[in-house]
Amino acid sequence: MEEESSLRKKWIPILSDLEQRKNVARSMGGPDKIARHNEGGRMDARQRIEALLDPDSFTELGTLVGSIPGDGLPAVPADALVSGIGRIDGRPVLVGSEDFTLKGGSIGLGTHAKRMRLASLAARERIPLIMILEGAGERTTNSLQRHPYAPNDLQALAQLTGLVPTVAVVMGPSAGHGALTAMLMDILIMVEGAAFFSAGPPLVAAATGEQVSKEELGGIDVHVKESGVAHNAFKNDKDALAFVRKYLGYFPLNAWQRPPEAASDEGERTLDDILDLVPTTPAKAYDMRVLIEMLSDRESMLEIQPFFGASIITAFARVGGKPVAIVANQPLSMAGTIDRKAGEKAARFIEIADAFHFPVLFLTDNPGIMAGTAAERSGAIRGASRMYYAQSRIRSAKIHVGIRKAYGFGSSLMAMNPFDNQTITLAFPGATLGAMPAKSGGNASGADSETQDALNASEAAGAYKAADTMSYDEVIDPRELRNVLLAALEMASGRNSGKVEPRPGGISP
Repeated sequence: MEEESSLRKKWIPILSDLEQRKNVARSMGGPDKIARHNEGGRMDARQRIEALLDPDSFTELGTLVGSIPGDGLPAVPADALVSGIGRIDGRPVLVGSEDFTLKGGSIGLGTHAKRMRLASLAARERIPLIMILEGAGERTTNSLQRHPYAPNDLQALAQLTGLVPTVAVVMGPSAGHGALTAMLMDILIMVEGAAFFSAGPPLVAAATGEQVSKEELGGIDVHVKESGVAHNAFKNDKDALAFVRKYLGYFPLNAWQRPPEAASDEGERTLDDILDLVPTTPAKAYDMRVLIEMLSDRESMLEIQPFFGASIITAFARVGGKPVAIVANQPLSMAGTIDRKAGEKAARFIEIADAFHFPVLFLTDNPGIMAGTAAERSGAIRGASRMYYAQSRIRSAKIHVGIRKAYGFGSSLMAMNPFDNQTITLAFPGATLGAMPAKSGGNASGADSETQDALNASEAAGAYKAADTMSYDEVIDPRELRNVLLAALEMASGRNSGKVEPRPGGISP
């Protein structure tokens, strides 16, 4: 016992030194900088991790990186990146959070190693990776330090895509390497006041003479609404992190698993109100979001990228507890016409859904691809082709529902083509099909009145003619839509006994 007591005493100073070093590493930029950062309700790097993860589930990794001064430079607690493992809804995740209170959250050589380690662990252990970004990019003093080379997490992230779910959350200014990190992740979330760019305003001014603010260069209006580089935006840190938790709740841990089902007491029900929503004439608009909410389990719809490519809605939802990815035309925007923005948005969403084995539900109501000189100059057909390529390669269950109309390539984009690996193809009565609307086609061809009448009659009978040859498996009463979808998803559940593998080639940026 005396010997044990003697050994224990020898450990006391060693452990005390370790605790002191960790306390310094966790001090971030100090009380004053942390207080300034927290003004206006903003969270700091550690608070963000705490808000994201399940309570008391965070285990820090790399705490002591940056703790030893070198090359005449001072120590940087945790090297301005808080990183580690934790849980969301009881499932493991990896997370890194840039610390803006230290060196502007810039990336030092030690930070490079931590970022690389996170990406490699995500690949090796097959768990999701979340990066919370607010930093100045590469640290300028890196060039003053002697090193053989710095590990490159961008290479690791490029290899990681499609293997595990990845999420970037931009919560302040993010430049250079940090912004490039976000580009290589599945989904990018922004908070009001955040901005990201390959080079910040000072470098832009030096290189081009252009004077521009952070928000004008890469804020929400630029990237969520115009460029489409970012997906969703939120007013504050708390709401953004809550979205990340909900988003990951739809996903499996990795591409070797299927999306998790949720307990649900919602089964079959008729959608009586759908008759008050969907007009019988194709020219009148309605809100497709309302239809999606009707057919989905209560409060389960999670829309992705709502402010870009607005003529297509992309969302996750549950039907009877089963997760589905939904691609739907939005008649409120350009009558559901597919332009380049909508096509590219849908294509990437489909790639993500396919990578993680979601059944994909297409709700179709569009007059085709955007036409005209502006559309041709924008490359509308390129966006549409990319969408077609993505949907033609879906490996999981594919369900098509013709709501009112689908003309030309617009029907193919929405997975209507027979013999294209659909699980089931459905239509509402009155759904119209064809190479183009009958009136436009008749005018273009100079059809006489008799031919025009025949074209009109053929268009009106579109759903029934297609059903006559099994191009539609069934024409259904719209009120039965949810019930038929439940049956289709149940039929597709036989796939769950089979092995699943990652998507070849991953997900393109």
